[in-house]
Amino acid sequence: MEFQLKTISRDGIAEAISKAELYRYLHEPEETESICHDVLAADPGNQLAMRLLGLAITDQFSGQSSDRYAEVEKIFQDLSSPYERHYYTGILYERRAKAHMRAGFPRQILVSSFLEAMHCFEEAEKNRPPNNDDALLRWNRCVRLLEMLPQTEGPKEEFLEDHDSAPLEVLRRTGTRAR
Repeated sequence: MEFQLKTISRDGIAEAISKAELYRYLHEPEETESICHDVLAADPGNQLAMRLLGLAITDQFSGQSSDRYAEVEKIFQDLSSPYERHYYTGILYERRAKAHMRAGFPRQILVSSFLEAMHCFEEAEKNRPPNNDDALLRWNRCVRLLEMLPQTEGPKEEFLEDHDSAPLEVLRRTGTRAR
């Protein structure tokens, strides 16, 4: 059995967007995503639907390889406003870092993602509308999350003297002999 998607009317877009926002507030990102696809089928350049779609997908991030980072990045890069491109891409990186935190990723990966987000928020700050401090608020949240990360000691460095040789397992792998 084959079904065809039905196209919503352009006059119904505002109400559909309202429903998408409601479902997002109700923590039903899959419903939001579906509605946004319907809106974008009727109005491919609808900026609000693009933002909501990207956010709905990031709401589903779990820190797994199945998270759709590239898809969201493409959606946000297609936004027409330089401010929104940077701001929402920053949210993508921030949410990726948070998902990685929940999944127990190493500190280095978390720091890298938060720094990417902060770079985007700095760029957004340069293009922000008057009286809009959203990028600053997101920057500050990233700083606070970075401060909460446990500090890890790096691996202890073992120094070899000139007369020392590499451990035997290294020598075996490389096929060389100890002197």
